[in-house]
Amino acid sequence: MQPPHSLAALLLSALLAWGLAGTAWAKLTIEITGGVEGAQPIAVVPFGNVDGARPDVDIGAVIAADLARSGKFKPMPRREMLMTPHREEDVDIREWQVLGMNSLVVGEVMPRATGGYDIRYALLDVFSGKTLLVDTVISTSRGLRNAAHRIADAIYADLTGEPGVFATRIAYVTSGDDPSRVALRVADADGFNAQTIVDSAQPIMSPAWSPDGRWLAYVSFEGGQSAIYVQDLGSGRRERIASYEGINGSPAFSPDGRKLAMTLSKDGNPDIYVLELGSRQLTRLTTHYAIDTEPAWSPAGDHLVFTSDRGGQPQIYRIAATGGMAQRVTFQGDYNAAADYSPDGNSLVMVTREGGRFRVVMTDAQGGARRYVSNGSLDESPSFAPNGNMIIYATQNNGRGVLAATPVSTGASHRLSRDSGEVREPAWSPLLR
Repeated sequence: MQPPHSLAALLLSALLAWGLAGTAWAKLTIEITGGVEGAQPIAVVPFGNVDGARPDVDIGAVIAADLARSGKFKPMPRREMLMTPHREEDVDIREWQVLGMNSLVVGEVMPRATGGYDIRYALLDVFSGKTLLVDTVISTSRGLRNAAHRIADAIYADLTGEPGVFATRIAYVTSGDDPSRVALRVADADGFNAQTIVDSAQPIMSPAWSPDGRWLAYVSFEGGQSAIYVQDLGSGRRERIASYEGINGSPAFSPDGRKLAMTLSKDGNPDIYVLELGSRQLTRLTTHYAIDTEPAWSPAGDHLVFTSDRGGQPQIYRIAATGGMAQRVTFQGDYNAAADYSPDGNSLVMVTREGGRFRVVMTDAQGGARRYVSNGSLDESPSFAPNGNMIIYATQNNGRGVLAATPVSTGASHRLSRDSGEVREPAWSPLLR
């Protein structure tokens, strides 16, 4: 689908884009596509298996892959390791100093009498020889990958002072070889453990996470009419929230999870509305003859940004959560859409058009100086990671829809793709506790 040149066409094409869909539920895979600039060298030694432990997940490999994807670390290849200690007291720190490592991770996996595993690990500073972190994580056999992600999060947080996002999840929409099906899926942040949330013969789009990570809102065309649903990921229970005549689209949870912003055309023109989920009170925020769509809440919840063509071309506008006069945010370029706030509220990421190419850019919250995040020709649907250090977006690779993720502050990037079919409309979950 080529992005349209007007917001009316944008809405129309978005509503029709998933008329072709599929069921090729191949797992999401990751490919490193960019170099790593200024990454810290770290060695993650293969974890030892003691007392007959036989985990079916390579814990050390998962941790190393997580740290590499962050763009801030460059794990040492295993073939270059001269020794493989599993406990900090067995480490000869001078050997790792000679190898030029900044940090070292060692660990071992032990079976529990009641089932599952204890995973003990240690993080060492190679320069000083000090142990920075020692902990034991309890895991079931099925939860080993998640346990490895949580260990990577702890290591990342200790070394950077920022929360890791390796144990988070990504929602996305897929289509495949069968032109009769489409699905909303959720996978771990590294692409593994993908699960189908909704499988339909009708288009599905615009997934949005609740702030506690328990619910997904999305648009479905079941019965041939757009409607907004909210679904509990634990139980599978779902509820139809909005099914008015006309457009029901672009759901977005408020930061406190009590409200859902959306685009409705029930009163004649596409405008921004806010639904109080408890009382079901619906408030209209914008009233304009132009098209207002794609609302996104500020982290403080006091205002929203949205896309509108009220100035003649799609641009980003801001409005108070209580309503009032909308103010234009973006002025550079003739097409800016699909804005999302960084978790700290200081930056915006959005899609812009330049020379016929649609690319992802990041600006400050006032729409000032911009920096290009992507370099494709058809990049869309950007979403910040919950720590603000990465951006995920949809792009094309050899004519096929894939997801790409790139760190905000480095040159590393990676693609998430399926063995067949297409992937679109990513949404990164909040930090999961």
